[in-house]
Amino acid sequence: MPYRDAMNARVRSEERRAEIVRAALEVIAERGYRGASLAAVAERVGLTQQGLMHHFPTKDALLVAVLQERDQWDAVPGSRWRTDLLAALVEYNAMRPGIVQTFSALLGESVTEGHPARTFFSERYTRVRASMAEMLRAEYGDRLPNGLTPERTAPLLVAVMDGLQYQWLLDPSSVDMPGAFRDFLLLLGELPD
Repeated sequence: MPYRDAMNARVRSEERRAEIVRAALEVIAERGYRGASLAAVAERVGLTQQGLMHHFPTKDALLVAVLQERDQWDAVPGSRWRTDLLAALVEYNAMRPGIVQTFSALLGESVTEGHPARTFFSERYTRVRASMAEMLRAEYGDRLPNGLTPERTAPLLVAVMDGLQYQWLLDPSSVDMPGAFRDFLLLLGELPD
């Protein structure tokens, strides 16, 4: 029986952590990282701040958990991206503005010196650029039809995805994020003369 009790307690703890991460995503989306507080997150999930700190001892630890969770939602099984999957991801993001807003707010804030997400985003972009270059090489070889190498194109691809998110968040009725991304994908191929 003690083993079963321990397993139940572990499951409840994991469920509570997931609930806290979801609440933190909402609070950060509403207030930004700097405006979000552990107290606000704790209140949203019906805990005291001390109770929340049992699961996440610092605001920085909670932020990293939020960012890791968000990246898990976008993970591709086997980590094999293709351009059609990227287009599907952009379409999916258009259906979840709160998540896109949270990611974009944290990304924007992370460029400041000493921000707790700065290292996370720096390391994430290094991995994402490498993954995009690998995907482009698998689809096009060492040179894309436009003459660029996968390594030169990867940062542009990532910049378009993130830049479109900002434009869409600011004016969703004027920016067709999925359509604009599909248009960009056409630029990866040969352009008509």
